[in-house]
Amino acid sequence: MPLKKDYVRDGRNRIVGSKTSGYSDRSELVRDSDNQIAGRTSGTFNTTRDRDGSIVSVNSSDPGLLIRRKK
Repeated sequence: MPLKKDYVRDGRNRIVGSKTSGYSDRSELVRDSDNQIAGRTSGTFNTTRDRDGSIVSVNSSDPGLLIRRKK
């Protein structure tokens, strides 16, 4: 399965980040607008982790939780 890159946009249709999916473990890599890794979501475990590996959410694999998150 090839990797697929989708863009995350805000309410004004500006690109604020991207997510890359298609990994074999059903995870997504999330990058911010500066193309720095913001974190990773896991479809298998339904979790969201930030760039340091800390859990952001244990019941949602939503990449939007990582965009524009304070460091």
